[in-house]
Amino acid sequence: MTDHSRRRLLGASGGLLLASGVARAAGAADRTATPTAASGSIAKCGAVPSQRQDGVLTGGARRIRIAGGHHVWVRQVGNGPIPVLTLHGGPGWNHFYLECLQDFLPAREMRFWYYDQLGCGFSDAPSDPKLWTLERYRDEVEEVRAALGLERFVLYGHSFGGMLAMEYALAYPRHLAGLVISNMTASVAAYVEHAAQLVASLPESARRIIAKYRASGELDAPEYQRVLMDELYRRHVCRLDPWPEPLDRAMRFANETIYRTMQGPDEFNITGNFKDWDVWARLPQIRVPTLLLAARHDEMSPEQMLRMSRLIPRARYALCPEGSHLAMYDDQRRYFAALVPFIREAYSSQA
Repeated sequence: MTDHSRRRLLGASGGLLLASGVARAAGAADRTATPTAASGSIAKCGAVPSQRQDGVLTGGARRIRIAGGHHVWVRQVGNGPIPVLTLHGGPGWNHFYLECLQDFLPAREMRFWYYDQLGCGFSDAPSDPKLWTLERYRDEVEEVRAALGLERFVLYGHSFGGMLAMEYALAYPRHLAGLVISNMTASVAAYVEHAAQLVASLPESARRIIAKYRASGELDAPEYQRVLMDELYRRHVCRLDPWPEPLDRAMRFANETIYRTMQGPDEFNITGNFKDWDVWARLPQIRVPTLLLAARHDEMSPEQMLRMSRLIPRARYALCPEGSHLAMYDDQRRYFAALVPFIREAYSSQA
């Protein structure tokens, strides 16, 4: 079975640097451009129109220059009339684990963009710790939207991406046709409360080990990491065995520095700079059609997400009864049965 210890999975800085180097090499020639005259015939053949001046096709991949002179990587999948921008989780993860979206969205008239946030996946990975804030990432999403020319689109956010999506909807609602908040609650305090309940439900032997290492602060200890994976992550992050390859790959290339700076040492110890984040009082200000996607076994409370759906004026709630945090894999049929119709309806509705 694949080794998913937190030390191994997040200690992948060498792989991350390799990925960033690949991104720089692959995107060095990309420029913002007007599609060529051949774009129409290209789209009919299924290819994503080129965004280069020379018209060379890139499989939909390009790099976007953002504030500070950095570049982030995006890739368009599909040519449908319904545009969807995706926000991956983390913080510090990447788009890899969202690759199952391409098995469902393009066939239903959607074109969507994978997007690696700064420091993640194929995007630039600067070393300045001041960059790793929720506010800067929120504004980065708007830079990406503008560069892609999305005048009306659906925003999909999973986990930390859901947090980011809520912040974006509150700050930049103008271009949103719809919002998807997948597996994310409305405050870190609510998340911590539910996480404590999950830990309390574990076998006594597991609780003793967790308490021991939390008290000593040795959160990289192999025994602690083993209990996290075997008793918590396999119950509440992804319940499939083995885990899907895109999820394994996403964790191998996660950026540990961003994760620890913003979140903390692991999924159940939130000590980073967003530890006080809370938007419960602002949820009624989200006015666009919104889907709350929850899962019965998630590390995010499905009851809290139901409460969110009652506070957002145009929200609907869908529960994946067999799913966990990665319900797009471990309760896949129900997840996409809720997601796909919502995106189509939200985009077709008038503001």
